[in-house]
Amino acid sequence: MTYSEVHDELRSVASDLLSKGDTAVDWPLLTQAGWIGLEVPEESGGAGVTFAEVAIILEQMGRAATRSAYLGGAVLGVGTLTALQPSASRDGLLADVASGAVRTAVVLDGLRLAGNRLSGHATFVPDADGADRLLAIADDSDGIPVVVAADNVTVTPQPVLDETRSLAEVTAEDVAVKEVWRFDGAAADQVRRLHDRAAVAVACDSLGLAEAMLTATVDYAKVRQQFGRPIGSFQAVKHACADMLVQVSVARQLVNAAVEALADGGDARVAAAMAKSYACAAAVDVVGKAMQLHGGIGYTWESGIHVYLKRALLNRSLFGSPAEHRRQLAKRYSSRETPFRTRYAEGTH
Repeated sequence: MTYSEVHDELRSVASDLLSKGDTAVDWPLLTQAGWIGLEVPEESGGAGVTFAEVAIILEQMGRAATRSAYLGGAVLGVGTLTALQPSASRDGLLADVASGAVRTAVVLDGLRLAGNRLSGHATFVPDADGADRLLAIADDSDGIPVVVAADNVTVTPQPVLDETRSLAEVTAEDVAVKEVWRFDGAAADQVRRLHDRAAVAVACDSLGLAEAMLTATVDYAKVRQQFGRPIGSFQAVKHACADMLVQVSVARQLVNAAVEALADGGDARVAAAMAKSYACAAAVDVVGKAMQLHGGIGYTWESGIHVYLKRALLNRSLFGSPAEHRRQLAKRYSSRETPFRTRYAEGTH
């Protein structure tokens, strides 16, 4: 079986599993499917594959608007643990996560470490409520990012418009830290990579939900009759569907590039920012068009489009808004172009 065939099989299995019954998928089922341990090394009980395979699961979860703890527990939890230096405690926790015995969540920022005391406040932490172990990234006394086991912190569920996501506030008030892990390699680069990973994960989800809305809209336009003919035969509807297809196609190109960069272990900052900014903004537009093209039924509770719209809106805000990512891209490109513009102005080009 070729590499692409393996991906096609994984995509098919995920689609079949996630499209059945309730949109909620609990942790034991995710473990049974083998998705929690996809990136966990084989010696720790995982499959030892890359983020490319995780991205397939994320996209299918977006298509089905799945409610699960996969983002916080697997994508961020496993991603953080595999970025740490090997140790008995880290290896044991990683094996427990792969087996489904422990569900983790990760606080990417907002907490600080002074000596062995943890303090601070973080908001919108994915899947922190109900997690067995909470991991927090904080700077040590030398200003170097480390990961600590955030025990005895206060976790408060944070209601959001999107009911398919579980977010929480995490507060630490001078809490004693018992376990501290250091990153394997340059700590700042690893932390940056985790932020890129979170952004691309949400972009994959947005791509999946946008594709689902495009498919649903095209199918509806084929059967919905108006003036004795399918509404899909009208030029305005064709143009709207074509616009949706273009947005989804561009989003897929950008998301694929970001996923590849993460899977290959390279610098994914630019690719991640481009994928997050475009795919998440495009998903909101696509779902909005889907609601309009469904007509009156698109605004009803029974259509289910509102579920995708709420999820798309939250995805757009999580881990940096499109405007924020575009500002970061603009800074990088403007700094690179400055020498050229200077030479051009001086006539030395």
